Amino acid sequence: MRKRVLIVEDDYFVRTLLNFLLKDQFDVVSVENGHKGLIWMDKGNLPDLILSDIDMPQLDGFDLLMHLRSSGYYRDIPVIMLTGFDDEATKIRCLSAGAFGCLTKPFNPPDLLKAINEVLSNQKLSVADA
Repeated sequence: MRKRVLIVEDDYFVRTLLNFLLKDQFDVVSVENGHKGLIWMDKGNLPDLILSDIDMPQLDGFDLLMHLRSSGYYRDIPVIMLTGFDDEATKIRCLSAGAFGCLTKPFNPPDLLKAINEVLSNQKLSVADA
């Protein structure tokens, strides 16, 4: 059975690109912000992994991650954060908040697929990969 990936990204182009990159290997669902992601999950849908942007309207990636990690039902869903911020402090904040990794946009598609497959095979990303 194919794994389901939830993409939470407000940028239409990035969301479309992620859908295109992942659709052959995964069942992909995409939403525009964290609020819509939570609504989708509250309807009984559970992803195997979430790819989330950080900077979004309504509910940003950090707030989404906080909601997930404080939930008894969603807390174990792995999350990889995607960000335009290329600094160590952002990566550390993501990992400290409970993300399994943090990739900088623009990302290299093979690196993204490698990170997703590592997380889905229950391997925490190394600091160098995060």
